[in-house]
Amino acid sequence: MGVVEDKKISFRIYIVAFAIFVMACLIAIKLTNIQWVEGDYYRQLAKDRTVKNFDIPANRGNVYSADGSLLATSIPNYTIRFDALAPKREDFDDNVQDLADSLAVMLGQQPAAKYYHDLRKARTNKNRYMLVAKDLSYTELLRIKSFPLFNKGAFKGGIITEQKIIREHPIGKIAKRTIGYDEERDVGIEGAFAQYLKGKNGRRMMQKIAKNQWKPISDLNEVEPVDGYDVVSTIDVYIQDIAHHALLKQLEYYEADHGCVVVMETKTGYVKAISNLGRATDGSYYETINYAVGESSEPGSSFKLAGLISVLEDQKIDTSKVYDTHGGDVAYFGRHVRDSHKGGYGKISLARGFELSSNTVLVQAVYESFKDNPQRFVDRLNGFGLNKKLGVAIKGEGRPYIPQTTDKFWSRTTLPWMGFGYNVSLTPLQTLTFYNAVANNGEMVRPLFVKEIKEWDRTVKKFDKEVMNPKICSQETLNKVRAIMENVVKKGTGKKLYSPHFSMAGKTGTAQVNYAKGGKTNGDMYYSSTFVGYFPADEPQYSCVVIVNKPHVAKGYYGADVSGPVFRRIAQKIFTDVPSSDRVKAIDKDIKKQDQLYAVYYDKQNKGKTDVIPNTIGMSGMDAVALLGNMGFKVQVIGMGKVKKQSLKPGQAFSKNQSIILELS
Repeated sequence: MGVVEDKKISFRIYIVAFAIFVMACLIAIKLTNIQWVEGDYYRQLAKDRTVKNFDIPANRGNVYSADGSLLATSIPNYTIRFDALAPKREDFDDNVQDLADSLAVMLGQQPAAKYYHDLRKARTNKNRYMLVAKDLSYTELLRIKSFPLFNKGAFKGGIITEQKIIREHPIGKIAKRTIGYDEERDVGIEGAFAQYLKGKNGRRMMQKIAKNQWKPISDLNEVEPVDGYDVVSTIDVYIQDIAHHALLKQLEYYEADHGCVVVMETKTGYVKAISNLGRATDGSYYETINYAVGESSEPGSSFKLAGLISVLEDQKIDTSKVYDTHGGDVAYFGRHVRDSHKGGYGKISLARGFELSSNTVLVQAVYESFKDNPQRFVDRLNGFGLNKKLGVAIKGEGRPYIPQTTDKFWSRTTLPWMGFGYNVSLTPLQTLTFYNAVANNGEMVRPLFVKEIKEWDRTVKKFDKEVMNPKICSQETLNKVRAIMENVVKKGTGKKLYSPHFSMAGKTGTAQVNYAKGGKTNGDMYYSSTFVGYFPADEPQYSCVVIVNKPHVAKGYYGADVSGPVFRRIAQKIFTDVPSSDRVKAIDKDIKKQDQLYAVYYDKQNKGKTDVIPNTIGMSGMDAVALLGNMGFKVQVIGMGKVKKQSLKPGQAFSKNQSIILELS
């Protein structure tokens, strides 16, 4: 019995030993497989989970105005953290008190004892990602990296630096919709020229030290970021300021829903100013939608210029032909066209009908000229380019609409209604471009928002005049319509705007726009008040369109009253404050001035003492804002132009988030 029992025990031992042997073999095989066969895979897997590359955002290029003032700039913002296990024990003990003292002096947020306690606690708790400071400027970063312990770098000192870029707009919300916001929103110049502005991101290897916490492996980047190019826009800050505030004043007085203004240089198509303001629920106005580029609607009387040119080019009617206004009411196929002046204007010439914006005169002229062949009128409008988008760089351009005789919606009343600006649709910028062609001796140029791309003082790309149509009509027709548009201001619907000191030419417009689908009731309609033209009348240098939508009817809604004063204010300020002849002659000198402003800015930024208040007197206000903002100041600006006075004396020490007031001339 004992022998049998011993044999059973031995058998069991052999089985267990064999099982252990088999398991050992399998483990050996698996280890060998992991080490030699799948080793590379698992090593890469471990590395991917604990070490990976992070993008280092490149500094986005600046956007400048035509005179070199900053419109948009990127300011680096830094966060400092501490890896408490990185320094050696003796280095930590020798420097922790001095580091705490330095942090207390610089940051001023808590006493040195508190910083000392926090640093010691981080060491004890093996904290490898302790927050030290955030929202630091570049100059503050350089200062904190020089502190005891931190000056030993990431490996020996434990300092962790994190950077993010903040996009600033020194002139605030003025023209913000056109300038754009940042790289994440495809809007305005920022969006249209992102390929130049964004640069190329760098890469930095970082190691995972805790959940969602990563620290740099080295002080050096694997791939250094390449900064983006600078974009020099066509915007003139001075004209932009005039246009913005002139429009804002009218919108506030008339309690209008929204409006826009665009000022364009006649010969080049450079947009010198553009403002788009919409009304908020609290009654204030701000830029939310680029109405000038994107809002396509019925232009009303401002479209009569296209009809006038068409009938004159057809050579069947001259400006002297007389029309009976029929008491201000003519009918076509049961639908009535009425003049705004009750009772009409009697019998007047075509030229006078345009000057007084008579609907009945212009409708009769267009209908009589083209009723037998409406396609000929449509071909004229298409030939002007009014049926196509302008193709501007800024995205979101509204689609124009010129009815075609083949459209299913074409009817017997389409032609006469087109004669006074209905059944068609244009954006404000498209309307301005057509008027600008008349001012530019018939040459239609594409509106441009950027004049060049620069890398420091090197021009990467220039954007010169782009001709869309070398001659929209004959010189004879141009001479006639230009004389008539000048008379609109002298003795027509725009006579309230006339000034003996400077000449203007243009056209008023008051359109009823469908406010809701259908437009069958008065509640579905609102007025759109327009003035579009150019100045000086004899040698045009600037063209301008002003549109105010949905003004308070009780206060007024005619284009001459609502939009005209904005146009007049812009022309007046340019003529009286900065003579337009001097401005045009100085266009080629912008680059030199801009380079000087670059030099001043970067000299103060890189060579000046970063621990004292800089002297910004004489600097462009926009550059001064960027410089001071980068140093950590809270900047308040009064006025426009160059800095004539600053509230803090240069050369003195300052603290983070200290306020400074700049007075600009």
